[in-house]
Amino acid sequence: MLENNQLANVVHANSLVWDAHAGFELIDERDLKTLSVWRDAGVNYLSVNVGYDVRHWSTTVKNLALARRWIDKQADIVLVGTVAELDAAHAAGLMAITFDIEGMCALNGSIDMVKFYYDLGVRQMAFAYNLNNAVGGGCHDKDIGLTGFGREVIGEMNNVGMFIDCSHTGYRTTMEAMEVSKAPVVFSHSNPRVVHDHERNIWDDQALACAAGGGVVGVNGIGVFLGDDDVSSATMAKHIMYYVHLIGAGHVGIGIDYEISDSSGLDNTDFWPPEQYPGGAESCAAPSQLPEIAANLLAEGLKEEEVVGIFGGNFRRVAKEVWA
Repeated sequence: MLENNQLANVVHANSLVWDAHAGFELIDERDLKTLSVWRDAGVNYLSVNVGYDVRHWSTTVKNLALARRWIDKQADIVLVGTVAELDAAHAAGLMAITFDIEGMCALNGSIDMVKFYYDLGVRQMAFAYNLNNAVGGGCHDKDIGLTGFGREVIGEMNNVGMFIDCSHTGYRTTMEAMEVSKAPVVFSHSNPRVVHDHERNIWDDQALACAAGGGVVGVNGIGVFLGDDDVSSATMAKHIMYYVHLIGAGHVGIGIDYEISDSSGLDNTDFWPPEQYPGGAESCAAPSQLPEIAANLLAEGLKEEEVVGIFGGNFRRVAKEVWA
């Protein structure tokens, strides 16, 4: 019988490994070249961030142009738009990419921008990035709830086939969004607040509502959200296991939020309040820890098929339902 660490390597090598969010800023092609870190770690699908509310919406469009041009030139990385294309890439040994946006300032107040971004490869968009905007509340701001424009945006995201992401978003806004959406909603990278009390983490009823609607909650590897800046595989597994016991293994995933460059800084104290981010720059678990995380989950008693789901099968299931 295989030891847990050996079995973890087998599970990792034979699973669809899905990382629901990579949190680096795109400045030039040197940032995109760091995608080799995920590829070398055995990640088969990665959602690459191309913009967030900290930057002007036009930067998101420029980043999409940069990323699409660079990916077109790669032999082992491919942009996908459907689960069928993702599966084909996986079968061919290619790493599949889609894009995500954190915060709907990127829409510039226009509902037509949802389809515009979808056509360019965006398959996941979060309501806010910590602060309020035209669609709803951020997690570090007074929660204004879902606005009328926010409700329109949800309808359009449902229509085109895009993940509605509630990470970084205020409590009331997330709960209202999950009521309004006709499709499953995700928290791409949000840890349990009961395990570590941080405003960026989410409460149990948020996770339960997500699961009840058929969605998935992804655990991230950021030390300030895991607690005590501890980015060990054991601590990642602890957060994952909390969700497993709360909402079931079929509704848990991984969105590491790994960033190689230090370009984001945390120097903007509006988006990153010092009392919430006292240590400055963030530590983060690395994609290379995934086999060790799997070993920890197996040691906790999870079945192989449950780990396979957490590592990618669960997000794939929701994508098959949501992506057009």
